[in-house]
Amino acid sequence: MLRPAIVVCALLSAALCGSAAFGAGFALFEQSASGSGNAYAGAGALAEDASTLYWNPAGMAKLPAGSQFAAAAHYIAPSFKFTDGGSAPAINRSDFGGTGGDAGRSAWVPAGFFATDLSPAAKLGVAINAPFGLRSEYNPNWLGRFQGIRSEIETINVNPSVSWKLSERAAVGFGLDYQTGKISLLTGVNYKGFVAGTPLDPAVPANAEGQNQTDVDGDAWGYNLGALWDLGAGTRLGIAYRSSLKYHLSGTTRFSNVPASFALSPMLAAGTADGNVNLSVKTPDNASVSVASRAGERWTLLGTVMWTGWGKLQALPLVRDTGATVDTFVFNFKDTMTYIVGANYQRSAAWTLRTGLAFDRSPVADAESRSVRLPDSDRTRFSVGGGYHSHAGTLDVSYSYVWFKDATINNAQNNPAAGQVNGNVVGTYKSSAQVVGVQYSYLF
Repeated sequence: MLRPAIVVCALLSAALCGSAAFGAGFALFEQSASGSGNAYAGAGALAEDASTLYWNPAGMAKLPAGSQFAAAAHYIAPSFKFTDGGSAPAINRSDFGGTGGDAGRSAWVPAGFFATDLSPAAKLGVAINAPFGLRSEYNPNWLGRFQGIRSEIETINVNPSVSWKLSERAAVGFGLDYQTGKISLLTGVNYKGFVAGTPLDPAVPANAEGQNQTDVDGDAWGYNLGALWDLGAGTRLGIAYRSSLKYHLSGTTRFSNVPASFALSPMLAAGTADGNVNLSVKTPDNASVSVASRAGERWTLLGTVMWTGWGKLQALPLVRDTGATVDTFVFNFKDTMTYIVGANYQRSAAWTLRTGLAFDRSPVADAESRSVRLPDSDRTRFSVGGGYHSHAGTLDVSYSYVWFKDATINNAQNNPAAGQVNGNVVGTYKSSAQVVGVQYSYLF
């Protein structure tokens, strides 16, 4: 028999792995291979295994008696390719640069779940996963380097939950979220642009530039809740909500290759000095309605509608301990909707086949708001998968292909009056992704 201590160690080991995003914005849908096989259609209603903790904690009430764990991993292989459409070089520079290559970076995304009985009507569970993540990286000499070279967001979420069976048809669930987050950003710095039209201009080498590395981390608390109803005729309805988390991140910012002549200007010296910085971020909340309905002996039809409150992310200032602003990350995000349909086919007592289609709106409002760090756009996701059940164990695998709508960018940062000397990035992104998932669940 598998010991609970071994299960806990497995979950903690999974949480130590890296993450790379693949929902709208920088959200990660990749939480379970059993769910990704149908693009997470009906995820808040199905309650197939312990991964229901993330989508709807009330679903634990529908799990078999005893204890269950599920360990999942997804390999995400994204592609983000930029085509120039009339970009302008940074202020006071004669060099330009290329289109950056493929900025997509592949990564593994792990998740682990455990649920056990507290009583015949109550269950306790814990999930350890990564709800948000991002990795993108361009060639360091690309034309948009002064707006961004490398961007990384990593999160680990620990989510204990409880569920109560109110009756044979109704259940509710509640969970707490403790989440840690880390952001790492590498950006080119146009030193020559800072001195354009000033007496220091001749003292700064032609095309002088360096890099700025910023690393911040912190933690935050939130909650999630859900309810589940069996409506009869093989139909189940699930409603779930996951709260926003408010992060106060702190860390350091460092500059390389700062021209010696900047020491002659107290303002330039202070603006390019290494030091401590702070960043406040609110993650989006989301609410979903899911339906799972039996259609005959073998088919289950699935659907989910989800709202996500991305509008909380507008402009985020990176501030020194002295109160001075190092940079402001402008998102201008809008709230979004996600629509998913799918189906499960019970081929036999051992085999379940899955498919699903999701349409996920992007929070990016327009070409002017689109960032080189996150060239997001509306996407369509097609998924297939299958599960094999033997004795107390189940092995699930999935494959998804994600098409992105071609995304135009017109991010203008050549405005010396506003302190912007970073060039205008104008063009089009063509993006796609492939996602492979695997999961093992065990009941004991």
